[in-house]
This record gives sequence, structure tokens and C-alpha cells, in this order.
Amino acid sequence: MSILGAWFGQTVFGIPLATVLLLTASNVFMTIAWYGHLRHAATTPWLVAALVSWGIALFEYLLQVPANRIGHAAGVSLAQLKILQEVITLSVFVPFAIFVMHEPFKLDYLWAGLCLVGAVYFIFRS
Repeated sequence: MSILGAWFGQTVFGIPLATVLLLTASNVFMTIAWYGHLRHAATTPWLVAALVSWGIALFEYLLQVPANRIGHAAGVSLAQLKILQEVITLSVFVPFAIFVMHEPFKLDYLWAGLCLVGAVYFIFRS
């Protein structure tokens, strides 16, 4: 059985593993597309940055669309997919901000994460 085939049969807290992994990979591309150009903002024209970002974002969508379709087909609600997306986004964004963009760690990241834990609880409890 292929790795992709194995993903379709596995779940994480009732969510297809393929959805979680594809959304995580999608978020890596999204974060780079949205914020990576800021490292070169002083030397790169905004139009070039926008076009490069759109090119990167294409890969985001090529992963995000099937991720959401797989999850929704497995019974994950639209609201659950959105909250899952936000949790993954923060999980990808914080290391990117610290290690790639060299932003200092802030306790606000922790508080935001705790708010998302509450969101996860409320959206997945029923």
C-alpha cells in the first residue's frame, strides 16, 4: 500500500490524516506566500513580490482544496475544517515568524494558542 493510500484510512481525533497533513503542507506554502516576501521588501518591487507570492499560493491551493474535500467527505463540518485550519496556521506561523523572520517569541502566541484550544473544544464537542 502506498503512503498516500495509508493516509486515507487513518484519522486523528476523527479527522482524516490526509486532511491534517495536506492542510499542514498547504499552510507552509501559504505562510511563505503571505509573509516570505517581507524579508526582501526593501529590494523587491511589490509587483514582483505579488507575482511570486501568487505562484507559491498555487501550490497552497493544490493541497488545500483536496484536503478540505477529503475532510468534508469524511463528515468533518465546514466550521470544524475552519477551526482546524486556524490551529494549523498558528502552528506553522509561529515557528516561521521566529526561525525564518527572526521575530522575538511573544507570550501572545501562547495566549492565542490557548484561545484556539477553546475554539477546538467548542467546535468539536458535538
